[in-house]
Amino acid sequence: MSEATEVAPTRADCVADSAGGLTFHISDWARPEPGSYDDWSGALVLTLRGAEPAADGEVRLPLGPTADGRLQAALPGTVALPEGRWDVFVAYGDQEPRRLAPGLHDLRSLVDRRPGPSTSPLSVRIPYATKHGNLSLRTWRRAPHAEAGEIRLEDGAMAVGGRLYRVENPAEWLAGAVVEARCRRDKALVHTAPVTADGAAFSFTLAYERLAEHWGGAADLWDLRLRPADEAVAPVRLGRILDDVADKKEIFTYPVRTVDAPHGTATVRPYYTVDNDLSVRVSDPD
Repeated sequence: MSEATEVAPTRADCVADSAGGLTFHISDWARPEPGSYDDWSGALVLTLRGAEPAADGEVRLPLGPTADGRLQAALPGTVALPEGRWDVFVAYGDQEPRRLAPGLHDLRSLVDRRPGPSTSPLSVRIPYATKHGNLSLRTWRRAPHAEAGEIRLEDGAMAVGGRLYRVENPAEWLAGAVVEARCRRDKALVHTAPVTADGAAFSFTLAYERLAEHWGGAADLWDLRLRPADEAVAPVRLGRILDDVADKKEIFTYPVRTVDAPHGTATVRPYYTVDNDLSVRVSDPD
């Protein structure tokens, strides 16, 4: 089931719900053998890209006919999918599963999604078209989750607002918390800034000059986490996944700012990684 070698003409429409579920509708599937929909025994097959053969690397969803003549499969939000990219196929009987192409996607329920109170893992699935024109899903499964909201660029700093999900008492978790910026080049380099909280909502301001103090000319990447006052509790990566954009890195772009650093003038800008996590890049001016 290769991403690059097989592009099926069959398309699947996707409808998302606010609980993290997806419903797939197939209307142009050419049946491999004669018969009515009553004897349909097909399945929608999801495979985790790059995963070793394992029980959690493939999910099969039964396909059944609907009143309007289409085939339908449901992926409830309660079905646990590991984080990653899942390729979508259709299978019939013992035949080799065939790749599906994206149809019409109704993702309105994902825009500005606000999950309810719960401590269970937060499931997010966003369908998207691959560079080969195939249908895939980008999935996240996180608990807790720190959702980044508005990012404002101030004089030599970035001000970020957000909301904490999937903890029993967000206000207690955030009391005394800090934002932690950790350098990928040298994980011993860590800068923190205080977090202001109001219930589950949080905000912080991170000064760019702090991140440029140890900059030596090459690009430095700083990953952002919320770290609670309780040292026994693990920090939480800051990201943005509660919308309908599967890949934000090239879509959500922010202006570059310059700061004076010991090595010279550096440029700094926030950005989203390939996993839609929030980071900051410090580098040479272009």
